[in-house]
Amino acid sequence: MNIPETLQYTKDHEWVKVDGNIATVGITEFAQSELGDIVYVDIATKGQDLKAHDIFGTVEAVKTVSDLYMPLTGKVVELNAILEKNPEKVNEDPYGDGWMIKIELNGAASGLLSASQYKELIGK
Repeated sequence: MNIPETLQYTKDHEWVKVDGNIATVGITEFAQSELGDIVYVDIATKGQDLKAHDIFGTVEAVKTVSDLYMPLTGKVVELNAILEKNPEKVNEDPYGDGWMIKIELNGAASGLLSASQYKELIGK
């Protein structure tokens, strides 16, 4: 199971990469493997200010639909346009081309898990 040390994680299985006041967010390899083949990513929150733990979209797999939760408080400033036509990128490359949103942070990035804490959470 790939859990990059350079990223931070949430209990809701999102990963976060903070660069200055911009955070890139996606779902973890563990999450995409649990969901199975992803067929649709629905994110309609671009331009919205959301609080940590608010729902920013959904991901639809063959057998289920799962909510996506904001890891941090901020404004959704970019959506990954690749996922509109190629949602399978979330399965193929969850930490690369499968990223979902970019957030302009409103405050400090706090409350996230380290890679080792996330591994403990998922039992790896």
